Amino acid sequence: MVTAAQPLSPTPVPVRRVPAVRHLGPNWYACVMGTAVVGTAGAGLPRQVPGLRPVCTAVWALSLAVLAALLLARSLHWRYHRDQARAHLLDPAAAPFYGCLSMALLAVGGGAVTVGRDWTGEPAAVALGTVLFTAGTAIGLAAAVAVPYLMAVRHRIEPGQATPVWLLPLVAPMVSAAVGPLLVPRLPPGQPRATLLLACVAMFGMSLLATLVTLPVIFGRLLTGGPLPLALTPSLFLVLGPLGQSTTAVGKFADAAPGVLPGPYAEGFAVFAVLYGVPVTGFALLWLCLAAAHVVRARRRGMRFSMTWWSFTFPVGTCVTGAEALARHTGLAACEVLALVLYALLVAAWAVAAVHTGRGLVSGALLAGPRPAAGAPRPVTARTR
Repeated sequence: MVTAAQPLSPTPVPVRRVPAVRHLGPNWYACVMGTAVVGTAGAGLPRQVPGLRPVCTAVWALSLAVLAALLLARSLHWRYHRDQARAHLLDPAAAPFYGCLSMALLAVGGGAVTVGRDWTGEPAAVALGTVLFTAGTAIGLAAAVAVPYLMAVRHRIEPGQATPVWLLPLVAPMVSAAVGPLLVPRLPPGQPRATLLLACVAMFGMSLLATLVTLPVIFGRLLTGGPLPLALTPSLFLVLGPLGQSTTAVGKFADAAPGVLPGPYAEGFAVFAVLYGVPVTGFALLWLCLAAAHVVRARRRGMRFSMTWWSFTFPVGTCVTGAEALARHTGLAACEVLALVLYALLVAAWAVAAVHTGRGLVSGALLAGPRPAAGAPRPVTARTR
């Protein structure tokens, strides 16, 4: 007796995975930000060291390469590990880091116009800077709205959970405000230049007011809730970001305003750059000392390297560029010395973070999943009847 052959059940298609990027979060864009600012801040120092500019250009090129690699890796993350990507968005500790994508694009774009043109030429540098500025600004504005919305509607946050990480999506428009004036002279005279410049001023106000609302919550938590956990202690340096970047932005406004805005407004920006920049820089130095004291304390208590150490780079770099702007508009040697001292601190912090990150990548520790909490029961399997 011959029986008909039974149809074979379709073989399930295995889902492709890329395990190396499963735990690659948006916080990794801080590497790009911290690297790019080393190049741009070094190129703007009031006293140039012979041979420094080519080194700064090479560092900017490195940041561009790292940005390209991270964009590819994060695309794979969203393609093959969408569950983990959604978990990051719904995690109040990880969601604010989506502001880092915007700032990474903006930092590299600003560096293209500042130092990258030495290697790429002016037209290519301006084209790259324009593309990255446009994309970074759009993403930054979206993050500045979406992340606080998610924190209010979807996240469940206790009063004692406030950290400086909350500032990341809010400071992204301030980075746009500081980078945009570099492109103003590349636009046609008249309405286009004035529109871009005033749009940057609007983003300056947007970010500044949001920061002024959030910073008291962070400072109050620090005073009433005690020191941050050891791994989060470096994030205290993130407060320097909006302070240094806003000082940089008002200096850029004063540089770009002559010939773009009517005389009284252009002169007003020059005055504002000093009247705003000096007191804010003073507060930044106060916070730098406070944050450094907390880091020393945490280090003595066993703080080990984590990706939060990149908080030592970009925020300090914004203070360098802010001091450079004050040096241009005041002519004070003290501002020049401050810029040089802060830049030396920036380079040292970047070197330490870069070396530890390289070691973590080679060993695989930085791309591994989170470890279970100490004392937590091990998962077990049991038969059910």
